[in-house]
Amino acid sequence: MTVDFEAEGLLKGTRGNARQARLELLEELLADGFSLEELRGAVAEDRLALLPVERVLAPEGPRFTGHEVAEQTGLPLDFLITQRQALGLPVPDPQDPVFDSDDVEAARRLKAFRDAGFADDALLDMARVLGMAMSQVAAANRSLVADALVHEGDTERDVGLRFAEIARTLGPLSGESLSYILNLHLREQVRNDVIGGAELTTGTPGAQEITACFADLVGFTELGEALAPEDLGGVTGRLGRLVGEVATTPVRLVKMIGDAAMLISPDAEAIVEAALTLVDAAAAEEELPMLRAGVAHGPAIARVGDWYGRPINLASRITGIARPGSVVVDEAAKEAAGEGYSYSFAGERRLKGIQGRVTLFRARREAEAPARDGSRRRRR
Repeated sequence: MTVDFEAEGLLKGTRGNARQARLELLEELLADGFSLEELRGAVAEDRLALLPVERVLAPEGPRFTGHEVAEQTGLPLDFLITQRQALGLPVPDPQDPVFDSDDVEAARRLKAFRDAGFADDALLDMARVLGMAMSQVAAANRSLVADALVHEGDTERDVGLRFAEIARTLGPLSGESLSYILNLHLREQVRNDVIGGAELTTGTPGAQEITACFADLVGFTELGEALAPEDLGGVTGRLGRLVGEVATTPVRLVKMIGDAAMLISPDAEAIVEAALTLVDAAAAEEELPMLRAGVAHGPAIARVGDWYGRPINLASRITGIARPGSVVVDEAAKEAAGEGYSYSFAGERRLKGIQGRVTLFRARREAEAPARDGSRRRRR
């Protein structure tokens, strides 16, 4: 097939080397099976350079409709569509042949999980967690590749072919790396899990005694008004690195929520230590806002990667009223953490959504007790 790309308007706005590079890329993509309509759309959306890597990531071979995938795998079509929605992916018309061989194998795996007795609701909850997590991983990988592989003076063809080659050679390694990291985290969590008599009797997971901590950056909203988006991203990136350094067994990072982190542990002393270390580390960072942390102890339940219960809600509320640079704990966390810290009474408070008044204490390391005149201050 011969196409006059200039007459089609696909070379508009280019000249010199950039024009020749686009012409060559268009010819290669056309020969590789992309339709003229797809090329028009890619040029209009300024994503022509990404088509080569898109082709590498999509397996070759026949395409199937949703009805055909359901027929081949025995997975009900409505559940196939619902699961794809839960993953955060666009849902095609069941009559459109947009599914590939990877989709068919994924549907077979999903059917195997259903046949093994996993409830549909549980599988959809897991799909939502995986969809959010993998979307973040994909975004991080995309940024990593773009930062490393886009050079000054590149043409669309240079970038497109370079990205495609990286995807072809390193793509399989990414899958192996994800499997390896997943297995490591599963091992660590299993080592710290318990299955008690209640779980064995009822067949459902029960509540566990845990200590929860929320830590957030003070004044982050105002900072967002003053900083450029890339600078704001650098702030949250530094917070993520600091949190990663303190989230070591038995303390576990549950999630990052913009300017905040949630940590849990079965060991109250370990999480108070982690909170104090995190607040100190933020204070030592010249361009990082101060942190504050709230800690609470009690029974909570884990579900699809998150935790629910009074200590989770309470830790979040305590964080909201804590002073910059402080770690504030409830009485249960103070008792559970033991005598390795110095505590000062921080009042009894009514907190939104929490029943009754909550007795609070500010936690410090023994060597960090404030002077009688209250003159001790941490550097912001």
